[in-house]
Amino acid sequence: MALQVIGAGFGRTGTLSLKLALEQLGFVKCYHMFEVFENPQHIPLWAAAHRGEPIDWEALFEGYRAAVDWPSCNLWREQLAAFPDAKVILSTRDPGSWYESVMKTIYPSSTAAAKSDDPQRRAFGQWAVEIIWERVFDGRMDDREHALAVYEAHVRDVIARVPPEKLLVFQAAEGWAPLCAFLDVPVPDSPYPRTNTTEEFLAGTASER
Repeated sequence: MALQVIGAGFGRTGTLSLKLALEQLGFVKCYHMFEVFENPQHIPLWAAAHRGEPIDWEALFEGYRAAVDWPSCNLWREQLAAFPDAKVILSTRDPGSWYESVMKTIYPSSTAAAKSDDPQRRAFGQWAVEIIWERVFDGRMDDREHALAVYEAHVRDVIARVPPEKLLVFQAAEGWAPLCAFLDVPVPDSPYPRTNTTEEFLAGTASER
């Protein structure tokens, strides 16, 4: 099964809501960071891909029709080369609110995991730190201006490199209409999904302690 939708947006740009939306629209299943939690054997494959090593994308995405969020969004170019008929969705949000959300949720969560006493949690955290915070942001997430510059450069790069007819720049607040028009599918009667807010993330993290 070939990947039909490639999500190029960074984490905390409504990617979990987009995953649920795509699955509701029939693009089942949609790969997300949560899939790595359930498939830890994927970690070395993603690590290799981020090192620039060739991997079997069809095998990694077996059973999936879409992919969003980290670790996938870092490698949207490679995925588009492997699945040239796929469409690209660049999920975005206000850069300042994106940074505040990251610094309250996935950044402290993953960096704490990297120091965990639990070997499996520590391995996951160290992997996440390496492929996201170090590789993408040069280990400088505490430097707000640098992180925002990286975010904005990523958005510009995707827009510049993806053919316009294959790209949707999308914010969750826009709801179903632009997403369904882009994917040529009917608009559902139900509201567009809204999940994994900062408050929900923090509540879930607290429940795990």
